[in-house]
Amino acid sequence: MKVGIDSYCYHRFFGEVYPDQKPPAKNMTMQDFLTRAKELGVDGVSLESCFFPSYEAAFFKDLKAQLDEYGFDRVFAWGHPDGLERGKNFTAYNEMVSMIPHAKAIGAEVMRVVGSSLMFRHEPHGPQIEALVKMFKEAVKVAKDYEIKLAVENHIDFTSDEILKLITEVDSEYFGLNFDTGNFLRLLDDPIAGMEKLAPYVLATHVKDLYPDKNARPTDWFFFAGVPVGKGLINNEKLAQLLHQAGFKGFLAVEIDHPHTDWVDREDEAVELSVKELKRIAATLN
Repeated sequence: MKVGIDSYCYHRFFGEVYPDQKPPAKNMTMQDFLTRAKELGVDGVSLESCFFPSYEAAFFKDLKAQLDEYGFDRVFAWGHPDGLERGKNFTAYNEMVSMIPHAKAIGAEVMRVVGSSLMFRHEPHGPQIEALVKMFKEAVKVAKDYEIKLAVENHIDFTSDEILKLITEVDSEYFGLNFDTGNFLRLLDDPIAGMEKLAPYVLATHVKDLYPDKNARPTDWFFFAGVPVGKGLINNEKLAQLLHQAGFKGFLAVEIDHPHTDWVDREDEAVELSVKELKRIAATLN
């Protein structure tokens, strides 16, 4: 079992500062992120395309060279913040498909994608899934041409049963899941039960740990806020065991979206502690 980091952990440092957050003292470049990941001794990185400074071929060539030099496994991540907007945004669909060659260019085998988001979680889910199945059935035809597997994330949108329905109806070896260990909890859906159903389809991960934040309302999406892996409510060790038993070949990618009040302005420390805990978990499985 391998360990990695998703670049979204550092979203403030890439310029995305939430309304209740303060900008960091210093911003981060993609090179800074890769250097920090190398310092932490991880095996892989998941790179959020929304933070790329360019989509020119030269940028992706240089990025691949750096990833190769560091020996990183890699996931190309597209879809922040609302992805295909429950299957209604055809401009976003065209953008998603246009990213598949870029994923190939950096040497990724998996591209994380987003079908819906928390913005649409209170709308009926059946029509969303129906529309997304149609979109992804077309997208996987392009993905197959490039030998890229698309991994849809549970994005505070669908339950594990609904995700299973989406994956099985798309019915392609080039379509699976980016399993976010925290986002099912945010829908009050048991992550362990979800993994028991979904482990065979997992192509990539976001490993979160969450704890209720006393400064958030229960209706806030970040009521379950980010803490270092091992310090929250998520049994990530059990989730990793289930992945291992299913023959998962990817890496456990730390992701922190909205830090808990106790971890404000401490993202890097939380990432470091999370990597340490995931390495411990991985060592018990390898």
